[in-house]
Amino acid sequence: GESLGTPLKQAEEQGIPVISYDRLIMNSSAVTYYATFDNYLVGQKQGEYIVDALDLDNTDGPYNLEIFTGDPGDNNVNFFYGGAMEVLQPYIDSGKLVVQSGQVKKEEVATADWSTEKAQSRMEAILASNYNGKDLDVVLCSNDSTALGVENALEANYTGKWPVITGQDCDKPNVKNIVNGKQSMSVFKDTRKLAEQTVKMVDAIMDGKEAETNDNESYDNGTGIIPSYLCEPTVVTIDNYEEMLLDSGYYTEADIK
Repeated sequence: GESLGTPLKQAEEQGIPVISYDRLIMNSSAVTYYATFDNYLVGQKQGEYIVDALDLDNTDGPYNLEIFTGDPGDNNVNFFYGGAMEVLQPYIDSGKLVVQSGQVKKEEVATADWSTEKAQSRMEAILASNYNGKDLDVVLCSNDSTALGVENALEANYTGKWPVITGQDCDKPNVKNIVNGKQSMSVFKDTRKLAEQTVKMVDAIMDGKEAETNDNESYDNGTGIIPSYLCEPTVVTIDNYEEMLLDSGYYTEADIK
């Protein structure tokens, strides 16, 4: 986003409003509005899914956890990771969740470029060093491309009990893995809803009005708080993927076979 400095400056000089779409453009005073999903809530939903799937509040554990988030230069990572860790950190602190690799800090669990291959390579190294004869119970993956790398590594290098694995985006290969029992959930961000809301923002601006926002506190791009509209994400699992993805017309059955 920062590479857009010149056209953003020109827009600002001419009084042209700029809507940052999905990812927040950082360090530019030209950004007028931000349209996205509630990315902190994405992380919270992933964390809450793990709490429920392992029944952490009613079982003793300990359970082995590994963590994969996305590109360190992506501002969304701060929200995905922050939301999930708000939920999971107390269980890590109490010892109910144990990260055998010791890799917990955001910079330690980041995945450059959200790369499936880099996530797979890191998971292979973690398995070789920490899980010989030991079960991995859960992997927090911030999105589906990192989850796919984790799943590929597990298929090739792991013989223990298959872990709970989170994701986000409902990418086609990952929906197939949900159907096949290799991924537990993915957070669905219906891009049709985001596009629809952005069109409403554009219409308001074109009519000389203020665009509708629902969060004017959370998103600071380095030049100040950007008025934002956050759409709500939805958890997709084996139990509701047909309703959420097929019945809604987002995918056809052929897409995920």
